[in-house]
Amino acid sequence: MLQTSRGWRALAARLGLTGLAGRASGQDFDLRCDLAFDPYGDLAPKKVVRTEGDVAARVAVRFEEVAESIRLVRQIVQQLPSGDHRGPVSTPAEGSRGIGLIEGWRGPVLLALESGEAGKIRRCHPHDPSWQNWPALEHAIIDNIVPDFPLINKSFNLSYSGHDL
Repeated sequence: MLQTSRGWRALAARLGLTGLAGRASGQDFDLRCDLAFDPYGDLAPKKVVRTEGDVAARVAVRFEEVAESIRLVRQIVQQLPSGDHRGPVSTPAEGSRGIGLIEGWRGPVLLALESGEAGKIRRCHPHDPSWQNWPALEHAIIDNIVPDFPLINKSFNLSYSGHDL
């Protein structure tokens, strides 16, 4: 890894590092805060950001984000109205397209769908943020000893296939 957290932050920005690895490297983008949509606008999630960019920073961000997630879930559950929470969903017309974007723990997860005949899925493209984060792992292991590789690798916890959402 680069010797200074400042150097690592610059590299993380250049590589587009995202999610918990990005936030552990001074990249403060969080879809829930920066492009807030319901219910996040009312919940006001707190960003968890570290600047060191190392394993310890990634672990700290993960633990702090778990605590923040627990706070958000408690708030959501307390605000749930009584009664049924389901609504009707219509079948999309053939050729309809939709896109979804949500903050996952690796970063923004994108899902694009196109409907086929009778509402069946014709095309589906899930995009895992691991694709953006893999290049950073190569830099993170520079100047480290081989036995440290598993720890560094798992602190990023990237998807090998990109589709294990």
